[in-house]
Amino acid sequence: MPSVSGAPSAASREVATDAVTVLIVDDERSNVESLEKIFQREGMRVLSAPDARHALDVVRTHRVHVVLTDLMMPGTTGLELLRAVKQVAPDVEVVLMTAFGSVEAAVSAMRDGAYDFVEKPLKRVAIVKSVRKAAERQKLVAENKSLKDEIKRLARREIVGSSLSLRRVIDVATQAAPSQATVLVLGESGTGKELIARFIHEHSSRARGPFIAVNCAAIPESILESELFGHEKGAFTGAITRREGRFAKAVGGTLLLDEIGELSPPVQVKLLRVLQEGEYEPLGGNTQRADVRIVAATNRDLLAEVAAGRFREDLFYRLNVIAITAPPLRARREDIPLLVDHFLGLYCAKNGRSRLNPTRSALDLLMGYSWPGNVRELENVIERAVVLSRGDILGQDELPEAIATAIHHEPAQLTFEMGTPLEEIELRVIRETLRHTKGDKSIAAQLLGISTRTIYRKLDGVLE
Repeated sequence: MPSVSGAPSAASREVATDAVTVLIVDDERSNVESLEKIFQREGMRVLSAPDARHALDVVRTHRVHVVLTDLMMPGTTGLELLRAVKQVAPDVEVVLMTAFGSVEAAVSAMRDGAYDFVEKPLKRVAIVKSVRKAAERQKLVAENKSLKDEIKRLARREIVGSSLSLRRVIDVATQAAPSQATVLVLGESGTGKELIARFIHEHSSRARGPFIAVNCAAIPESILESELFGHEKGAFTGAITRREGRFAKAVGGTLLLDEIGELSPPVQVKLLRVLQEGEYEPLGGNTQRADVRIVAATNRDLLAEVAAGRFREDLFYRLNVIAITAPPLRARREDIPLLVDHFLGLYCAKNGRSRLNPTRSALDLLMGYSWPGNVRELENVIERAVVLSRGDILGQDELPEAIATAIHHEPAQLTFEMGTPLEEIELRVIRETLRHTKGDKSIAAQLLGISTRTIYRKLDGVLE
């Protein structure tokens, strides 16, 4: 009896490459030939195998949508083949052919992942219907998996942009990451401070450990200490069980303390001890070793908070070993088209719709807007546009009114008379840049490519 070990017949080679591929597994050659004719007439691509071993070879080497196998075969049974197929190619659907009286075994097989079973003697309509439905399910599952993988890939938060100000931030973060130094990430809300912290973690020796983020402003002051350091059972009224704090959960990894400027004085003291001694005490518990890398972030001016007596000066200097300032979106407008493209990919995939294409006028409006909410605001605007758009274009009508009616202003220009002293030119440029950044010297320094200390020195020289 001739056997077919997986090579498609001449008729099947003529079938369109996007057709359903069905693998028939049966030791009775006459049954295989009859089924081949049926499925080829239905426009399907047909492969065949005389036993389970050959069938697995076919599944490994060909793109198979449905395996149609006899339940009772010499050697390895259809049920055992089913389990093996699900190990080799979990997305392949399996339909079982059963003799009269084997229905109970077939139902059991469906619990192991079989899509369906058909009873012998086979009826053409029933077998074609079963295989087609199995193929449809296989395609749907594969598409859903592909979509989920794409969403997961796109949703993975990453730093998007190529502007000079952003590249400088990445350069500093890249240098700081391998060290154990504490990093303080500064910047306005929505500028991506947590993304920078994650970047540092992922490029550090602790990358295999956990990354734990704590928003200190979002946790009530009364429970923040317990949330960070944990507590033992009975440590205070209501502590009915032992609780592990974020420091314990971040062991071997990185702990991001976001909105660090919101810490209460008692918690500041405990955090200072962690930074100085590398240890802490859970409420009501014993001293624990703090095996964590701390990255802190804030949108506040911590020096001003220190001057006002709201933040400990010694804690500030412990945190401020390496300071990185995330630039606001208005200071890196050239990154807006890249961010728009990134968020369109993310939210179009997430909402299961075709990709939107931004018009030139829409991009001009997006690039001309001041973005007080920074990248977070841009992300929300793009998500809104994806949800509300009825076509495949992101135009002005899909943008919020505040952006669509924004007035464009030409960038400020400074002119100087020939012979103006260089020192005066520098001062005017610094002052204009500070006006643009609303007095933020760190951002102004990044825009000008100089150090913050240089700005202070230049301005102090005028006052002397």
